[in-house]
Amino acid sequence: MSLLSSFLIFVKKFSSYTMETDDLTTCLEQKGVKPTANRILVLKALKESAHPMCLADLENELITMDKSSIFRVLTLFQEHEIVHTFEDGRGILHYELCTSTTVCNLSDAHIHFYCESCQKSFCMDNIAIPNFQLQEGFIAHSISFVIKGTCPKCSRKQGLL
Repeated sequence: MSLLSSFLIFVKKFSSYTMETDDLTTCLEQKGVKPTANRILVLKALKESAHPMCLADLENELITMDKSSIFRVLTLFQEHEIVHTFEDGRGILHYELCTSTTVCNLSDAHIHFYCESCQKSFCMDNIAIPNFQLQEGFIAHSISFVIKGTCPKCSRKQGLL
């Protein structure tokens, strides 16, 4: 490989990284959060994940950050509505990015599936949360609807499918 080819590959990777970092920085700034290296790392991990992540997942993914730093970023993200949280039924919070660039509302809410075998959570975006009417005086701020069972991959491994 020539020096020019190597250089062009480097420039392409660097510009892709810079564009991605700019997008993440913009996302944080839109929500009123100052972009820092740790905040960008956590946001990037959540954005690239195929599943909602718990603190332990992020700790395993972000080996350069300690657990308390990740937790502080997640707490800040919750306060600024960058992430939604839901409890998986075991008392463990899972985090996923809010899709709104402005104020979050309950229209972002969706059902989650928790696999009791592999302990992964999955978004069920195609299943609507049932409509409900709260009694007078009650105001909903979030909705958590979790179905527990076995995911298709684990079901196949166990010979259930």
